[in-house]
Amino acid sequence: MSNQEIESSISNNNRFIEANTQEVSLLHLKKDCIIPVFAKDNESTIPHFEFIDAVRDTAKQLFPEGTIMMPSIRTSHIIKGRIPSAIGKPAKELLEHEKTIYYERMAFIVEIPHINTNINNQKLNLTVGGVRSYSEQNLFSKKSIEKFKIFIGFKNMICCNLCIATDGLKDDLRVSSIEELKSKTSELFLNYKQKEHIHNMRQLQDFTINQEQFAHMVGKMKLYQHLDKQQKQQLFDLKTTDSQINAIIKNYVDDAHFRADDKGYINLWNLYNLFTDSSKSNYIDNFLSRNCNTYEFVNHLRNSIKNHEHNYFLHKYNVA
Repeated sequence: MSNQEIESSISNNNRFIEANTQEVSLLHLKKDCIIPVFAKDNESTIPHFEFIDAVRDTAKQLFPEGTIMMPSIRTSHIIKGRIPSAIGKPAKELLEHEKTIYYERMAFIVEIPHINTNINNQKLNLTVGGVRSYSEQNLFSKKSIEKFKIFIGFKNMICCNLCIATDGLKDDLRVSSIEELKSKTSELFLNYKQKEHIHNMRQLQDFTINQEQFAHMVGKMKLYQHLDKQQKQQLFDLKTTDSQINAIIKNYVDDAHFRADDKGYINLWNLYNLFTDSSKSNYIDNFLSRNCNTYEFVNHLRNSIKNHEHNYFLHKYNVA
């Protein structure tokens, strides 16, 4: 990969996650960041840039017909250090070559634009990506199995919302080498049921709730967080946080693309996008799992409405 190609890694439309993150280039990760090691044997971890390259290379092999875009990368929790000759030097006097950095957490996406679909007049591009968090790794031990998160799904091009189904996410991938990482990534991509995912998302347009149902739903979502463990076991395993719920309520009124109509009606596709938009405020560690959870939750609502079944989160008089 040439430096020119690496430098083109920053997209103009890459706010797939927003909370506490900064945009970086692949070249920056490769040239400016040190590689963490396992302290007891000084063995190297798999660096962020090799993780990104492995996923992108796998996508290029499995989807060779068109262009595979350069990655959009977000990082957080910068870890700062210094070279040995700068020991004792005041931080404000450090020269650039005396500083070391790496990022504890990193997330990235890679678009595959020649594979796309259209839902509700909105273009969705096939997208792959992953997350790495060194906070999930014991770097004070000897070299051990390393943890990653990888996904395949779609990106809504008007808002950067990611649409991830359960079979498109591997939230606890454990590997010991780049080769194993590529193998597991290929396995996930090949097992992903793309047509089924598109069909299920498209069906969300056919179901609508009104303002009373929406208010009942968000009220029950807030109440859910305070139920005891035994009560929660009987209900859908909702991972949406209180701050996300507040964002969903605000965007139900204000969002330019997905808000309710003038009479307060909103179809489940628009509601789903309010949820996926709110998941972008999560930390890098858990935004993929919470994004996937929103897909499961909105389909849980759809199935209850379609089958006229009781649902804790829906107004009972509207599903009978």
